[in-house]
Amino acid sequence: MDFSNKIVWITGASSGIGKALSIELSQQNAKLILSSRDINSLELVKNECKTRQNVAIIPLDLEDYTHVSKKVTEAIAAFGKIDILVNNGGISQRSLVKDTDIMVDKRLMDINYLGTVALTKAILPHFIENKSGHFVVTTSIVGKIGTPLRSTYAASKHALHGFFDSLRAEHFHDNISVTLVCPGFVNTNVSKNALTGDGTPQQKMDVATKNGMQPERFAKLMAKSIQQKKEEVYIGGFKEKLGVFVKRFFPKVLSIMIRKLSVT
Repeated sequence: MDFSNKIVWITGASSGIGKALSIELSQQNAKLILSSRDINSLELVKNECKTRQNVAIIPLDLEDYTHVSKKVTEAIAAFGKIDILVNNGGISQRSLVKDTDIMVDKRLMDINYLGTVALTKAILPHFIENKSGHFVVTTSIVGKIGTPLRSTYAASKHALHGFFDSLRAEHFHDNISVTLVCPGFVNTNVSKNALTGDGTPQQKMDVATKNGMQPERFAKLMAKSIQQKKEEVYIGGFKEKLGVFVKRFFPKVLSIMIRKLSVT
């Protein structure tokens, strides 16, 4: 796949992975539709892109997923069609199960899972009609391995894998592709914005996140995976990717390792 003149809609584009991917794809001459709740930050991202004329901004709140159909109509109108939807928007969590209010669990699922699913369903008829389309989903290594302090975040990411694996199978003959991108630790504000048990942001950077891969490097690897239309890809450090392998073949070993980490 060549990104030249491809029309790519990226959610969660105002910061972190979404911002880095937007800038990377603009360098590869893609036409971009950038979405998040933060319009001012989206404008700053647009200014960093290669060609401002090839960037449209559409405000989007995934939590308000009952109105996404209007956003899809607006997005299609921006450049006439959409080739790739990058479902990147979401929010993380840092709280124990016993300390997490059920409404916080609901909010995590509303944003990470239902918001993404609603947007996907709203644009799916456009892809079917065109007999072409590509869903890219930013999940997480935690979408394969549940870890402490991230119970519902992990659940929302696991749910995305189930949904999009099914969608891929159902629409293979419509020439619709699905790429599940599983990041390890990436040096973004994801841990600062993560919800605690009462729903307030953690407002501090995790050490592992701070020492994670730079988003610019991640974006290059993610773009390559999209080009190759990989079905599932893990992007992170050696230990993070090794964890997926161990979970698959030696789940009890990984469980013991995670329990030890949770008490240190």
